[in-house]
Amino acid sequence: HMLAAAFGFEPGDEIIVSPITDYGTIQGLVCENYIPVFADTDENSINMSAATIEKCITPRTRAILVVHKTGLICDMDPILELAKKNNLVVYEDVCQAVFGKYKGRYAGTMGLAAGFSFDGEKTMGSDTGGCIITNDDELANRARYMGQSRGAKTLPGFGRIHDALGYAYRMPMGTAAITLAQLEIIKPHVEKIDLMARYLSSLIDQIDGVHSLHIPEYIDVYSCWMFGFTIDLEKFNCTLEDFAAQLAKEGIGDAGAGKYYLMPEALTFLQRKAANKIYPYSKPTASYDYTYGAGTCPNAKAFLNKFIRWSSFNERYEKEHCELAASMIEAVAARNRKRND
Repeated sequence: HMLAAAFGFEPGDEIIVSPITDYGTIQGLVCENYIPVFADTDENSINMSAATIEKCITPRTRAILVVHKTGLICDMDPILELAKKNNLVVYEDVCQAVFGKYKGRYAGTMGLAAGFSFDGEKTMGSDTGGCIITNDDELANRARYMGQSRGAKTLPGFGRIHDALGYAYRMPMGTAAITLAQLEIIKPHVEKIDLMARYLSSLIDQIDGVHSLHIPEYIDVYSCWMFGFTIDLEKFNCTLEDFAAQLAKEGIGDAGAGKYYLMPEALTFLQRKAANKIYPYSKPTASYDYTYGAGTCPNAKAFLNKFIRWSSFNERYEKEHCELAASMIEAVAARNRKRND
């Protein structure tokens, strides 16, 4: 949110963002009266790309918010090149990809700025909060001003005045201490996660009708927070939800479908605002009529219709745990696989 506020775009300006993400990615945009424009993902992919982003660029586009979902880093070089060509800001949501690496560069260091989450269940979790990083001093100062100082300044002879609608997004001291301690151990944890995620993916790819998420060659370190895979529904006598529920009963307790990650479909309040042309969707603020819904990003919708995930994957996994998880997936797949009689 504070990055969105610090950029200082105008109401009705457009931010291109992935359709597969969490509410927190979009909240700041909406609170600052920017208009989210969801670029579809590539086919059979959880991420958007330069090709899908380019189709969404208009004269009102100001920034591209890249989401590295499940730790799979987007192909950043073509996105950065596209942004430079169109004079657009690029910033990154790295909440699920902390210390992941793309062609030798850390996720979050390629755009102008990036946001991280320290939510309790994340790879570097410390109950709540997060941080933003940037090499732009002016942007950093504006973010502190808006997010920590509550938009306040000191007026000589008077005292504190609030010159902007600021916030008090201050991390509690206990949480900050836990986060700083984790910084000392996080890199080897992520390296372990990378090794085990790749091993588990190789095992899953041996199961008929089940596919791991493709890890591109450009990813040096796969900081996999949420492990996931897809299934060929036509090969099974069950729904996606049934498959996930059976997997939870087998022992992967937090396994589930992820259809709700499709933001154009999940943000029903945004659908109403756009349909009823409620500010900032009212003209002349908005540049054209906007529509949100399941049909606006067909590739993303199709991907999530076959996607199963669990978020308990972590650095404590050893090879035997990966093999056990794969055997559970195989058991559910075998039990529900259609016969070719």
